[in-house]
Amino acid sequence: MRAVLWDMDGTLVDSEKLWDIGLQELYRRHGRELSDEVRATTIGGSSEVVMQIVYADLGLDPDPGDIARTADWLHDYVGELFETGLPWCAGAHEMLDELAVAGVTMALVTNTRRALTEKALNSIGRHYFTVTVCGDEVPEGKPSPDPYLRAAALLGLEPEQCLAIEDSVTGTTAAEAAGCAVLVIPNEIDVPAGPRRRHAESLAELSVAQFRAVHADLGTELGERTA
Repeated sequence: MRAVLWDMDGTLVDSEKLWDIGLQELYRRHGRELSDEVRATTIGGSSEVVMQIVYADLGLDPDPGDIARTADWLHDYVGELFETGLPWCAGAHEMLDELAVAGVTMALVTNTRRALTEKALNSIGRHYFTVTVCGDEVPEGKPSPDPYLRAAALLGLEPEQCLAIEDSVTGTTAAEAAGCAVLVIPNEIDVPAGPRRRHAESLAELSVAQFRAVHADLGTELGERTA
């Protein structure tokens, strides 16, 4: 394990609840209420994917210009919420500190736009990350592997040398497609089992040594299956 690649929303900080507020406000302005089922399909998605889901659910004309303006409004709205401070996911802050003390390289890999990510980093601490990759800086966001491939490349590493930490199906799919081993800490939704992933209930129950063991075990299993 040469690096740990962190998802942000729902993995490091419990910001998905702030996105809930923003999306509910958007629906309220259209005289609707966001259902739990539709909200679940948006978790971990890129801005483009989320807007496509929302517009289809609201029955709105998917005019590209209107979609772009709505996405900008949503990011500005949630950005104001971000500036009030972001709640940490259990054990996340402590794990960042432990990895930093152990000298483990870290990157932030998020579908969130750069401008909003910068606001989040004011709470999280940008000093933890050697590189940060945002959804508007790659050809396609998660579930495409592009964000994770870019992060590994910027670090000068192969994806197989990295352990990705994710909370969603979308993010886990992206990390696996890039070739990373994945440690899943579910937050808002369940993430099914898979050949390149391990699950844990909380970061609070884990150590740096366990991170290394997960990466090593997944690498060994993959080698055995492909031999």
